[in-house]
Amino acid sequence: MSLSPPPPAGCPGAKLKAMSAVFLCFALLSNGCGTYPRDGVDPAQAQRLEAGISHRASELSREQEDRILALDPDHVTAAEVHSVLKGAPAPQLINIHGGFASVIKYMVSFGDFLIGMGYPESSIRNAADGTYTFSCYEDSEMIAGMIAWYYEKEGMRPMIVGHSQGGIQAVKILQKLARPPSEPLAVWNPLTWQREPRDQITDPLTGKPRPVVGLVLPYATAVGAGGLGRVVPNQWDMTLDLRTIPDSVEEFTGFYKRADLLGGDLLGYGSVNLYTASGSAVVRNIRLPWTYNHRAIPDTKQLLQSQAILDWIDRYRPADQAPPEPKFDADSRNILWAADVWFSIKKHWVIELQRLIRAQRAAASAAGAEPARAN
Repeated sequence: MSLSPPPPAGCPGAKLKAMSAVFLCFALLSNGCGTYPRDGVDPAQAQRLEAGISHRASELSREQEDRILALDPDHVTAAEVHSVLKGAPAPQLINIHGGFASVIKYMVSFGDFLIGMGYPESSIRNAADGTYTFSCYEDSEMIAGMIAWYYEKEGMRPMIVGHSQGGIQAVKILQKLARPPSEPLAVWNPLTWQREPRDQITDPLTGKPRPVVGLVLPYATAVGAGGLGRVVPNQWDMTLDLRTIPDSVEEFTGFYKRADLLGGDLLGYGSVNLYTASGSAVVRNIRLPWTYNHRAIPDTKQLLQSQAILDWIDRYRPADQAPPEPKFDADSRNILWAADVWFSIKKHWVIELQRLIRAQRAAASAAGAEPARAN
């Protein structure tokens, strides 16, 4: 069950919707919209950056490849991240922050948390300008086209983490990728920040052309998506589709909390906050403690300061329900969200690396030669 579309103009519901939109727009202006200037780099610099991105996977030694192939994606330990995966490339992470400029720092905090946990910084920052995040106001078709670009260059499918309105945008991107071939999506270059004159990429695992639409991502997640975020005009087209996850992602986790005006439908109560799959996607729903601050849920860098907290995160395994909030002497704010998302990110990091290594070896075997490897 989802909220109904905007009622016809003139009825009390329409007036309430309009008043809510005015209130939220005023709030956005007061707090500042969370957007960036996106100019891109010049073509020569873009060519150099692209070459570096494309060669990351070929820098693995045969020994490191063997150790990566031996990993169990569902049981990746901190020791394995800092030894086996050290120096290995990773899927580009598409972090999408909420609507206020003041929340960008919290998603940056999450990026710092991931870096501290061992995820490559180069796979978190945007390649052209070094920013950690995308804005929920940036075009979803553009972000979908950039996801395809990264996959073509890196050989690993990107992952999406969306917070608040960024969570709505994450689902919108999945909906765009699930469109039929008759509704193509253009490739977008994240270095020049320009649309490319094509709607197909060369699949890096098969060497064959494929359209942007139909690309299936390994993992996406949304936290605090819904509530008052629905009244912003750029989200109206998701009124009926926000809780429906298409087959353009393999695993999706939706997080919500009660007493959440900004990101919870009906204040976060009831089944209206639960995501469901329209097809084969594996969808999980996690209710976070109501005490979590909606705006600051991604604020997780402080978790790196306690070894006891890091040990708990290392032992964390997803369950049908979130475990009781653990107690620590140190600052453990947002630990349940961080632990669950980190588990999925490192799991699919390993899976994507294994897919790429196996594809490269199969191609080399078919060609009758081993690919060049680092010493």
